[in-house]
Amino acid sequence: MKKVVKTEDEWKALLDEGTFHITRKKGTERAFTGKYYDSTEEGEYNCRCCGAPLFSSETKYNSGSGWPSFFKPVDDQIIGEETDKTLGMSRVEIVCNQCDAHLGHVFPDGPEPTGLRYCVNSASLQFEPKQDD
Repeated sequence: MKKVVKTEDEWKALLDEGTFHITRKKGTERAFTGKYYDSTEEGEYNCRCCGAPLFSSETKYNSGSGWPSFFKPVDDQIIGEETDKTLGMSRVEIVCNQCDAHLGHVFPDGPEPTGLRYCVNSASLQFEPKQDD
C-alpha cells in the first residue's frame, strides 16, 4: 500500500469544509444525517480522501446507531486503530491506513461472524455502485 501524504493546505483544497473537519480533524456528523446511513444500494465504500476500498455493501447492516455500520472491512490491512479518549470515554478510532483519514470508531457489539461494528461517518466515504455485468 502506497501511503498518501498531503499538507493540511492540500487537503483543504481537495475537500469541502465538512469533510475536511471530519476526516482530517477527527470530527463527526450527527446521527441519522449522513448520506449513507440508511443506504441499501450494492457496491463499495471507498475512502473519501484517497479512494482506498474500505467496506463492501455486503458487510453493511442497520445497527440503529444512525451511522453507516459494517461488520468487517474489505481488507484488514486498510483500517488502522487508535485509542480515542475524547468526550470522557475510551473508544477505538478507525482510520484509513493509506491516508490517515478519520473514519469513525469500531465497537465490539456487531453481528457475527466478527462481532464488530465499524461505525463510519458518511463524509469519510465515497460510494461506488456495483456495476452490472
